[in-house]
Amino acid sequence: MARADLSILELPHDASPDPDELVRAAMVWHFSPDSGSPYWLRRAETLDFDPLSDVKGYDDLRLFPNVANELRDVPAADLVPRGYGERPDIVGVFESGGTTGAPKRVVCPADWLEKLVGWSNANLDVHGFPRGADWLGITPSGPHIVGEIFRRSALTHGRYGFQVDLDPRWVKRLIADGRGAQADAYAEHVVDQAAHILRTQEIGVMTVTPPLLERIAQREELVELVNAKVRAIRWGGTQMDPDTAQLYRTEIFPDAVLYGHYGSTVILGIAGERYGTPPGEPTVFDTFSPYITFQVVHPETGDPVAYGERGQVVMHHVSKALLLPNNLERDTAIRVAAPEGRVGDSAAGIAPVARFDDEVVIEGVY
Repeated sequence: MARADLSILELPHDASPDPDELVRAAMVWHFSPDSGSPYWLRRAETLDFDPLSDVKGYDDLRLFPNVANELRDVPAADLVPRGYGERPDIVGVFESGGTTGAPKRVVCPADWLEKLVGWSNANLDVHGFPRGADWLGITPSGPHIVGEIFRRSALTHGRYGFQVDLDPRWVKRLIADGRGAQADAYAEHVVDQAAHILRTQEIGVMTVTPPLLERIAQREELVELVNAKVRAIRWGGTQMDPDTAQLYRTEIFPDAVLYGHYGSTVILGIAGERYGTPPGEPTVFDTFSPYITFQVVHPETGDPVAYGERGQVVMHHVSKALLLPNNLERDTAIRVAAPEGRVGDSAAGIAPVARFDDEVVIEGVY
């Protein structure tokens, strides 16, 4: 494939590349010696198929094994495609939450994050998020990509971003060790910091996890501050049931837009809440297709469940920045048809499995 054919990997966020053409270009990029990452070039030698000749389109991604667990130990530098050059513009090395063992690690080039945030900002516009507002983020930062997504969103869609750090791994450890009172005290400490920002700054947009939003809703002063200042709330990290979402929209924060996102660090991205979901119905999440796609499957067979049925979520990422197909997530969801023109599935009613990779799943505050 000629170099010019790889231009599909560099389209702007609002383009609609053909999924099969994108996959074919990604195979050339990730499995050519001059552009592929050291990891995938080594891993290709162990595959029982040839990605360059056997992967002809999106459906052929099923040929790949799930390599997500290998990301716990791979040197980060080996994950960067050589085609980015000797000094690639890397935003950061990000890690999963460590819910099911040692964290998995991915590397995020700047061009991918710009594309993702551009797509996300367009979603926020559809949902009525105000432009140019100051943002408050009560989310993990450090090795978690959600903190970087927050910073870029606040900078490009808003004005200033104020952050309260959150260590979800510590909360999960406290809960696992039976130290629930300490986990509760830590969560209140986080909310106390957010309260000071809400009192002193003109916050127009808030990004928060559902467990912490629940704690905010239990403090009368903070409910009044949010209703007086905040015009939009973006939530994510854990699930929110439809009844709670409807309560926030109609009674607790009636003047604020409520918008959810769902994603994973190891796919370098998020899915956004579908606009117009009827009140009381589970939130439907649509992906940044064809770069990030979901499939909702039977965990034992890997076959798709019927639309409207619950299965386990498989995530694919195919872009210039990363190739990670067939990542079996720790979540279940109801399978929903994707919007017209997009591949893969949309997902609703996200819920964690009880155990994953022989580990008990603990959500905590994220």
